[in-house]
Amino acid sequence: MNSKVKRDFKRSLIIVSAFILLLWLVEILDRGFTLQLFRLGIYPREPEGLWGILFSPLIHGTWNHLLSNSFALLILGAVLFYGYPRAALPVLLLVYLVSGVCVWLFARSSYHFGASGLTHGMMFFIFTIGVLRRDRLSIALSMIVFFIYGGMVWSIFPQEPGISYESHFFGALAGVIAAFLFRNRDPSPAQKRYEWEDEGQDPDNDTADSGPGTRMPERPE
Repeated sequence: MNSKVKRDFKRSLIIVSAFILLLWLVEILDRGFTLQLFRLGIYPREPEGLWGILFSPLIHGTWNHLLSNSFALLILGAVLFYGYPRAALPVLLLVYLVSGVCVWLFARSSYHFGASGLTHGMMFFIFTIGVLRRDRLSIALSMIVFFIYGGMVWSIFPQEPGISYESHFFGALAGVIAAFLFRNRDPSPAQKRYEWEDEGQDPDNDTADSGPGTRMPERPE
């Protein structure tokens, strides 16, 4: 791993870790002062529920809920900022807002909160953009996140009553949309060329030899 790769990866970890630290600070304050911040979640089709579009990803119902999202945010966020540094912030902004608005418009009448919409959006973005771009780095990152978090595919469907599958579904949908919108925002990595690929090349001509003792026919004068 060269110095630039190490520097980019370290920067991505710092950015994601700062956001996770904010989530834990919010949860500690909520528990310590009994703030009942769940009321700042999204409550669909109610005017006061609109605040949840901004605040709901910062709120969690249980420590386990926060812990599981923290691990997912750390891994997926690091991959996102490392693999797609130019697209990362626009992707997160789109997932944040689109998933929140869609939950407010279409979800069940209950409080919806938690960062699961963000994690699903990142996972589906990284997987989809790997399919669209098909360069080595994108494919590798896509396979890694699908191997670790492929189970998120099933969580976009209704399961337990207390789980907001709507947040998962609309987060995933926003991630797919973001992959199509921002697939060319980051340049493709330079492809390595090995010496064996240049063997048989004519230094005075771009055309490779057809084989021992044979050459491409020349045009008659």
